[in-house]
Amino acid sequence: MSSPALAPYPAVGEQAPGALRGAWQRVERACDSLVGGADANPLRHLGSLAFALFGVLVLSGIYLYAVIDTSAAGAWPSIDRLSREQWYLGGVLRSLHRYAADAFVIVILLHLLREAVFGRFRGFRRFSWLTGVPALALVFVSAIGGFWLNWDLLGQYSAIASAELLDALPFFATPLSRNFINVAAVSDRLFSLFVFVHLGVPLLLVFALWFHVQRISRPAVLPPRAVALPALAALLLLALLRPVMSHPPADLAHVPTPLALDWWLLAIHPLTDIGSPALVWALLALAFAVLLGLPFLPARRAQPPVAVVDPANCSGCRRCFDDCPYAAVTMVPHANGRSGRFMASVDADLCASCGICVGACPSSTPFRRAAELVTGIDMPAAPIGALRARLRRGLQGSRAPRPIAAFVCERAAPLPDAAAADVLALPLVCLAALPPSFVEYALRDGAAGVLLVGCRGCEYRLGRRWTEDRLAARREPHLRPSVPPERLALLWADPGEEDALACTIGALRARLAAQMPPTDPFVGPTAAAPAAGRGMELQDD
Repeated sequence: MSSPALAPYPAVGEQAPGALRGAWQRVERACDSLVGGADANPLRHLGSLAFALFGVLVLSGIYLYAVIDTSAAGAWPSIDRLSREQWYLGGVLRSLHRYAADAFVIVILLHLLREAVFGRFRGFRRFSWLTGVPALALVFVSAIGGFWLNWDLLGQYSAIASAELLDALPFFATPLSRNFINVAAVSDRLFSLFVFVHLGVPLLLVFALWFHVQRISRPAVLPPRAVALPALAALLLLALLRPVMSHPPADLAHVPTPLALDWWLLAIHPLTDIGSPALVWALLALAFAVLLGLPFLPARRAQPPVAVVDPANCSGCRRCFDDCPYAAVTMVPHANGRSGRFMASVDADLCASCGICVGACPSSTPFRRAAELVTGIDMPAAPIGALRARLRRGLQGSRAPRPIAAFVCERAAPLPDAAAADVLALPLVCLAALPPSFVEYALRDGAAGVLLVGCRGCEYRLGRRWTEDRLAARREPHLRPSVPPERLALLWADPGEEDALACTIGALRARLAAQMPPTDPFVGPTAAAPAAGRGMELQDD
């Protein structure tokens, strides 16, 4: 008897990786191999790495501001003296400050590009996108203002070029470039403006970054040590081997040329020289209009309905509240009116329709005797009761006497065709939408083993983390220790890694054949079974 066709759950967004997304994932996998895994790959931690670099800029900047002279006459001598006479601290910190600024810009541009390639700017992600894009302007304004404080030839060139660019706007009654007509025009009052631009704008950036992560639960603001320590070491090494030194002091009587331009931070000035201020403003307006307009473009596929709470089955345990990646779940007074009791409530504007809350709900267990499985919080487009029914029908109608039940994230590598004979595919929006009790339920209902396949970098941020914690009994609901770990395999693989998936399936088949004869089904908890997670296969490639 052939296995019944199992239609995949409705996808959130675009399930197909697309050419750009697929290319980016191949680059990430190549970097994983070079650095020894995803935890050490900076391309997978761009957001948190940007926060760490911003911290380096703040800490180094505090020291530099404390020791330099910010007057018009004393700025250049104090900074030059700092670099030459106190190279072991001040000079290194100055160079670290500059290189961290370059790295900060590179990382946030890569972060922006990655999110755009992955299509992460619509729906529940719209707020983060719309608050992140304006922060780019604050970053560049602050960075450019830093060159003015040095007041060398490069700072002179940048300040005059910026003034001419601003003069093209119809907002100023007096041209700003008049501040640079002669030496007398460059006063301490003007340097106070320079200080405000370089130090005041970052304060606005702090608020912008705070808003940027407001609708994200447990935002990652520090990268793993395997990323942070090498990045800091690379910046320090660069600061020691190629220290940043000042150009000669500013001289308004001469045109400053040639200059060692920082192309990451000051590229806008040569663009103005080549074209015109009006052209540069037009290009900037177009770029920001495109970026800010992306979230409002029509999507190819509508987002499925958001999670729905059933008050009759919600106990107010707060697990869905704790596990939601986007702060879409809040706790409100229970609908039954009992004093002191609470229930979950879902904000439709924040819900990602990922189902992670369903995997966290204690009433999602398939062992409930009710004919129709109804849980405290569920996804209308992919109810947990339908998953249990699919599992039952699939196991009963499989051509193989003891098939492998494979729960597969829709963003992960698809199952190879060769696995169709004895592998029952059960697609999920996110692997963390699967309650761990389904693993034991599948084994009790006739599955020889269970295969869990998720995407490497979770589309919904916390799916991989919560799945691993639940299986290892570090988070509720957890996998019971009576489940034989040799009958379970977990793999994180993106589309394009079908070979790794085929190897994992082969290894699981071999382990099942060696340790569990086909005539010896798993019929209940075994006291002698090893603890969950001790022998479980956790693979990344």
